[in-house]
Amino acid sequence: MIIKVVIFALVCYVLYRLFMNDSKKKAEKEAQQQKKRMEAGEMVQDPVCGTYVDKSNSITVRNGDQTLHFCSYECRQKYIDKFNEQQKLN
Repeated sequence: MIIKVVIFALVCYVLYRLFMNDSKKKAEKEAQQQKKRMEAGEMVQDPVCGTYVDKSNSITVRNGDQTLHFCSYECRQKYIDKFNEQQKLN
């Protein structure tokens, strides 16, 4: 009986190590891909929250000749509200 428990625990441990190692490799690969996109200029930083977002999937606003990229509509709205507030003060 104890031998079965030990073998079962050993099999569980081996499976756990296999899956954890696979998820670590996947996370490392994703981090490397994101780093490459940032270096290639495909990633841009949201001016409100600082999150890096894929340039092709970002939400944009033109401010004169400058194009700003946002990660969400909430961040875009915060920026617009802040910009409008500054314009009222001037």
